Amino acid sequence: MKASDLFVAQLKEEGVEYVFGLPGEENLAFLESLRNSNIKLIITRHEQAAAFMAAAYGRLTGKAGVCFSTLGPGATNLVTGVAQAQLIGAPLISISGQKALVDNWQARFQLVDVVRMMKPLCKKAVSISDPGMIPTVIRNAFKHAEAEKPGAVHIELPEDVAGEETDAVVQKRSEIKTPSPDPEAVEMAADMIREAENPLIIVSSGANRKAVAEELEYFARKTGIYLVHTQMGKGVVPDDCPYSLFATGIHARDYVNCGIDGADLIITVGYDIVEYPPYLWNRYLDKKIINLDFVDSVPDRYFNPSVEVIGDVASSIRQLAARIPEKRDFPFFENTRIFIEEKVNSPFRKGYPPLPQAVVQSVRKVLGREDIIALDNGIYKLWFSRLYKAFAPNTVLLDNALATMGAGFSAGLVAKLLHPERRVLSVCGDGGFMMNCQELETAIRYGIPLVVLILNDNAFGFIKWKQKKMHFEDFALDYGNPDFVLFAESFGAKGLKVKEGDDLSEVLEKAFSLNKLVVIECPIDYSVNYETFSIELGNLVCKF
Repeated sequence: MKASDLFVAQLKEEGVEYVFGLPGEENLAFLESLRNSNIKLIITRHEQAAAFMAAAYGRLTGKAGVCFSTLGPGATNLVTGVAQAQLIGAPLISISGQKALVDNWQARFQLVDVVRMMKPLCKKAVSISDPGMIPTVIRNAFKHAEAEKPGAVHIELPEDVAGEETDAVVQKRSEIKTPSPDPEAVEMAADMIREAENPLIIVSSGANRKAVAEELEYFARKTGIYLVHTQMGKGVVPDDCPYSLFATGIHARDYVNCGIDGADLIITVGYDIVEYPPYLWNRYLDKKIINLDFVDSVPDRYFNPSVEVIGDVASSIRQLAARIPEKRDFPFFENTRIFIEEKVNSPFRKGYPPLPQAVVQSVRKVLGREDIIALDNGIYKLWFSRLYKAFAPNTVLLDNALATMGAGFSAGLVAKLLHPERRVLSVCGDGGFMMNCQELETAIRYGIPLVVLILNDNAFGFIKWKQKKMHFEDFALDYGNPDFVLFAESFGAKGLKVKEGDDLSEVLEKAFSLNKLVVIECPIDYSVNYETFSIELGNLVCKF
């Protein structure tokens, strides 16, 4: 068998459905092998977008997403998406081509030590020097990428190795069952929960899985213990569950911190310090902590659990629920929920351009419980995190770990690819959208009927807010944009613009009814950023 055929056959054995990438001449044998397989190939217009798409696939399915590039500049373009997958905990395999190991007539042209470059960003990075290595390398890569905590693995396939013949054979994929938690640890945790006056759960990205979500909602309803979601934990327990205290927003004091301050015991579920630093909720080191996760925690000055219940998280929650037979009332957190509800539902001024609150309200109105929003990174992400109610796992896709601009559009494309029956909306700032806007052509070519909402302030709005907060002069952060309607239509998409007097929810309804790629440009009034995040939250008083 040709080595590239074996490579693709092993990918197939690993359950790979899609490969996202942009080939170069060093990938041609690999590309030909993909042509002769039934793996679906998505060719993007930039390697970064391919990596973002693979990361989104990994997050949504729990199976490693696969992306590829050529050598040199192609591989360096993968880097941001690979780093994102690693930090958000999305299983991902990135593959790059390389010059021939033997008889490299091109000398150092385009030559970059890709494996060495990738190692600090990945769980593992390796080059295949012999075709006989292929099955073992790929099997090992998928095991590493999908093992807790999931992340990225990089494989380099040199051009001459890909074209060689080999008698190696595909290795069978083996399923690994996550072990059950230690009963003694579960009992210790249950004792701490029973003794606590105001226990509170923080639900993070590692809990954003269907099995965990089901057990966690049951646990909250059975025990009466309230939950706070991090941004990447949104939707694990539905926000209409009476024990949800919704989600964290800005990395500073927010309404939800009024509740966190009153907790004497924090139960973290699937928590990662990269996403919501423990200093934000344990700065005085006054909280006892129980950590429920698949793997041990990473030590931090502000995060030192008394007990860690390690193993299958759904099983851990189920066993804890069985050991806490009596439901309790927690009036402090009941009042916290009422307080937060009043704050997030408080009236806001109407006008044009719409405020962020109005945008969130309109989006929530047109999307169902299982529909998906994919948020890029910008100041609007904070508004959606705080105000947008989520009702199911993985229905709010955002990155609060690498927090890179440019990922939201790509994530939305994959969400729609995997869930054509659902409404999927990518929400992007004008800055983030322009970083990967070329993927409009990708969406058209593959017939992906995504709706994209561009919130346009002709500036890097998040940085402008921070600049003002630090009392610096308004400088260097404004820019111009194309006419997004004409821009979208030049690719063959439908372009819409929200004008004065328009109802954004009606424009969104129209966009979804077209069942094609639609780009909506919506001007936005960010004057409330400073009013809310700097003044109101800076002087936050908890009135209960």
